[in-house]
Amino acid sequence: MNFADLGLSDELLRAIEDSGYTEPTPIQASAIPSVLMMRDMIGIAQTGTGKTASFVLPMIDILAHGRSRARMPRSLILEPTRELAAQVAENFEKYGKYHKLSMALLIGGVQMGDQVKALEKGVDVLIATPGRLMDLFQRGKILLTGCSLLVIDEADRMLDMGFIPDIEEICTKLPTTRQTLLFSATMPPPIKKLADKFLSNPKTIEVARPASTNTNITQWIVPVTGPAFKKRDTLRRLLAAEDVTTAIIFCNRKTTVRELNKSLKSHGFRSSEIHGDMDQPARIAELDRFKAGTVNILVASDVAARGLDVKGVSHVFNFDAPWHPDDYVHRIGRTGRAGATGVAYTLVGADDAENIANIEKLTGHKIKRFDMAEPAVEEDAGERPRRGRRARADSAEQASAKPAREAVDAPARERAPRRERAGTSERNFAERAQPARQRAPQDDGPDEGWNGPIPDFLNATFGL
Repeated sequence: MNFADLGLSDELLRAIEDSGYTEPTPIQASAIPSVLMMRDMIGIAQTGTGKTASFVLPMIDILAHGRSRARMPRSLILEPTRELAAQVAENFEKYGKYHKLSMALLIGGVQMGDQVKALEKGVDVLIATPGRLMDLFQRGKILLTGCSLLVIDEADRMLDMGFIPDIEEICTKLPTTRQTLLFSATMPPPIKKLADKFLSNPKTIEVARPASTNTNITQWIVPVTGPAFKKRDTLRRLLAAEDVTTAIIFCNRKTTVRELNKSLKSHGFRSSEIHGDMDQPARIAELDRFKAGTVNILVASDVAARGLDVKGVSHVFNFDAPWHPDDYVHRIGRTGRAGATGVAYTLVGADDAENIANIEKLTGHKIKRFDMAEPAVEEDAGERPRRGRRARADSAEQASAKPAREAVDAPARERAPRRERAGTSERNFAERAQPARQRAPQDDGPDEGWNGPIPDFLNATFGL
């Protein structure tokens, strides 16, 4: 099957061809004809399946007929985060370049006056986060009575962020005759209740079991015992032994992201970081460096776990086991996308047993354990240490509870060729061997989102 078999217009097929795509993904093949037939739909699909195009493409053809009116958007797409909203906008810009449609973003962090001006001109497609949309609606700056098509994207994420009450209120402001599309990676009871209330005889399309992980991803759990610095050492050995093209490393806290990126760079790795304390332009700049290959390792907090679409990510490393099992599915979904294969490692300590049990219960999959004591395939004529060598370091650590310089001299000497190759000084290594409580800043908690300005290209109405 190809896109021409789905009933899309010639202009849209031309834009798809320009983008380099030839065959639809399973969810696109199933969803696009139903959307074009104006049916309500529930799409249950894991990340990386082409879900966004499954509603963007038919929407462009549907909206090609008709005119927009001031303050009355013709269609509405609800996204949980600014990042996801921006990516959907990029999809409309890419696929709608041969159509004369107007589009606007309604998201936090942008001057409200600029957004009001865009709405007053009239838009065919409004992409919004629930909070900002409700704010403008309550100010009387927007009318939803002319909206004939509603998309609720990432519904399970909306639930996690507490947006369900806002979505229910928004749904009551739209015409009852509208077409509604709901997409979610999982279908927990509150989302099922939302769908039953606001969708009319929907067609359900499921391309993977809810909360399942991609079968193209080889998953490993790596047990780690001992002091904090050993976890970093284990990660470095995995990065050295694996054929890593590009990798994303996830941490639970912003503090950990910053410290781990600093440590990796000091050992000669080409790494960068993104987290919630960075403003939007800085984050976009780091993502661009990663996509361009200037750096091949990205250390990230969960703010990047959903919606981040980078082609060719070969590995995902969970430096911290995620607190919520759903986050595991979304984290490792950054690799193994669009039919490619990938590898995901999760480093776990004694305190992570419950988190791992919850992940395995959610996914219905027993994750294989990876024994770091097994010898690795030797590379570079002995410059990279074998995995088994760290057993001698373990005995040194058990001999003394004091994490002083003497306790790490032996493993330090064994890793000396690696450190010399990476240009790391003996002094820096000693600093990293000190207890975490002596050097780590106060924990700033989990990464909840963004707090910086939005770049100018997101402020304006896009003419497609």
